[in-house]
Amino acid sequence: MSKMLKEIMTTDCATVTLKDNVYEIAVKMKQEDTGFIPVVDDNNKLIGCVTDRDLVLRGYAEKREGSASVEQVMSHETVCASPETTVDEAAKMMAQHQIRRLPVCENGKLVGVVSIGDLAVRNIFEDEAGEALSKISEQDKSDKQAVTMK
Repeated sequence: MSKMLKEIMTTDCATVTLKDNVYEIAVKMKQEDTGFIPVVDDNNKLIGCVTDRDLVLRGYAEKREGSASVEQVMSHETVCASPETTVDEAAKMMAQHQIRRLPVCENGKLVGVVSIGDLAVRNIFEDEAGEALSKISEQDKSDKQAVTMK
């Protein structure tokens, strides 16, 4: 029987709110050594996320200042799993949506985050995690090839 996300998820996640700005996100990413920060409201309801790539593409590349709002750089459509989602289901979701990190929500509120590394490093469902990672890596390679070709 496959483990559930509640057994492996990170529960002490760094978060930001819509009151924060781009500079504060970058500082928090540096402090937490992460490239992914969920965006929550005052009740810890997940409303989006910001990745280091979001900061580059929607922030720096669009010449936004450090005082630009979280809302200007965040991804609004966020895939979310429940604590009872199995690890193999999560790996399939991550592969399908080409994501490396999956927020875990209960009743709309953020309760944790699972990374593709959590699935692979903990040897929980190696085939699914490996497949998800290879599909995501293939996407990264095609992105790099597209950039190289321009």
